[in-house]
Amino acid sequence: MKKITESDSKYKHLEKMSVLELLKNINKEDKKVATAVEKCIPKIEKLIPEILKRIKKGGRLFYMGAGTSGRLGIVDASECPPTFGVPQGLVIGLIAGGDAAIRKAVEFAEDSTTQGWKDLQKYKITGNDTVIGIAASGTTPYVIGALKECNKRKILTACITCNTGSPLAEVSQYPIEVVVGPEFVTGSTRMKSGTAQKLILNMISTSLMIKLGRVKGNKMVDMQLSNNKLVDRGCKMLMKELNIPYTKAEKLLLKYGSVRKVMETNNP
Repeated sequence: MKKITESDSKYKHLEKMSVLELLKNINKEDKKVATAVEKCIPKIEKLIPEILKRIKKGGRLFYMGAGTSGRLGIVDASECPPTFGVPQGLVIGLIAGGDAAIRKAVEFAEDSTTQGWKDLQKYKITGNDTVIGIAASGTTPYVIGALKECNKRKILTACITCNTGSPLAEVSQYPIEVVVGPEFVTGSTRMKSGTAQKLILNMISTSLMIKLGRVKGNKMVDMQLSNNKLVDRGCKMLMKELNIPYTKAEKLLLKYGSVRKVMETNNP
């Protein structure tokens, strides 16, 4: 298999470039990412209703990856509860090497073909759950092994990879192949590949949360009021929605604990 993600950069002698040249060329490459993601929309569109159907039956969404890919899944999963007010554990990010690997690489953790499934079993995974494997290369054993076991048990599988015809795509029921081309620094998939994966994760989780009723109009009415900035944002939502002054909005918000509850209780 030829890995596009490992292809030589189109740029030579990076160390001889000025800072301005480096920045402009990195940006030039980054501009290609959104176009590559756009080509994947039909695949993403087919996946989301399948996940949604399972979540409505009590299922969960798992992201699995190693290195940058694993960290991106964890970021997206960890932001769902505060942003949309869903329970912890509805969206779960797993990384090869465990939590220690979030900050520091764990050597050879991604090379196990059995550890991924063992990690999923800790969560008592069922047929209502969905597992999305994330791997720029599409060859990460940790992820591929887990998806193979999921398929045997009729658990919905998908993947986000940046190579075509990868082993990961072959074992995914819903493969999403976002081809962004060679990286600016050869093989550094934390760059364009990581950006593409992040954009797709945003699309998947945000679309799911909207379809689960966690957004009203265009507002995060179920967000957790975990800091002053979010309380302030909630107050401004209520001021606009209920046509009330800030002081009243703040009083109601602190009383009911969520923007949605205030709206439901006080909207005529």
